[in-house]
Amino acid sequence: MNILIVYAHPEPQSLNHALKVQMIDHLRAAGHSVQVSDLYEMDWKAVLDRHDMMSKDPSEPFDPSLDSKHAYESGTQSIDIAKEQEKSLWADHVIFQFPLWWFSMPAIMKGWFERVYAYGFAYGYGEHSDTHWGDRYGEGRFSGKRAMLVVTAGGWEPHYSARGVNGPIDDILFPIHHGMLFYPGFQVLPPYVMYRVGKMDEARFQQTCTELFARLDSLETTDPIPYFTQNGGAYDIPSLTLKSDINPQLSGFSAHMDER
Repeated sequence: MNILIVYAHPEPQSLNHALKVQMIDHLRAAGHSVQVSDLYEMDWKAVLDRHDMMSKDPSEPFDPSLDSKHAYESGTQSIDIAKEQEKSLWADHVIFQFPLWWFSMPAIMKGWFERVYAYGFAYGYGEHSDTHWGDRYGEGRFSGKRAMLVVTAGGWEPHYSARGVNGPIDDILFPIHHGMLFYPGFQVLPPYVMYRVGKMDEARFQQTCTELFARLDSLETTDPIPYFTQNGGAYDIPSLTLKSDINPQLSGFSAHMDER
């Protein structure tokens, strides 16, 4: 398999860095081809702006969507964007590894999505009509590929439970899972989340690696999170709301999962 690791942590002596090295070694030993986008090491530019469009007339207003579409279609994107798009198309599986900072990913990784996900590449893709609202949420550019988050958190696991003060981890990660990965077509695997990582000792580190390796070995066989596809019949179009007989007892994030 071709596996891309998109990684965001600024410290080479961190737990995240050690886990990244362990993952790379394990995956390559298993015969997989691995590429890594270490965003801090790459000095990745996090901000989407007019400088990403090499042919942009500086006298014209900047339109993030339409200008990214033109640059993608005309081959005038910034070179670093084009390289990351090529990596994501090469990959069968993409692993996004990051520490949970302020209930989300580090800004530099958010900037990876904002810049790499150009209009026409990862969104604005497919037929738009009264019966088919684009190829997205289960369809799209990354159909047939799988993605998984590897996340470290400082808080205790109960803090992220159904009644925990931080809110359920599945709710916290929903915008990433459903909005940033499922939207352009990835099958989204359940995340591997490590809690209370500030208290990690050597014995726990080895146990963590064992658990993580098991997840890596099952990338192809793990059942993805069962989100309803947009064009699969669960949603009314064009309102894009769940039909009245789909999870009528639920609302919010959990209503968009097919637990039947």
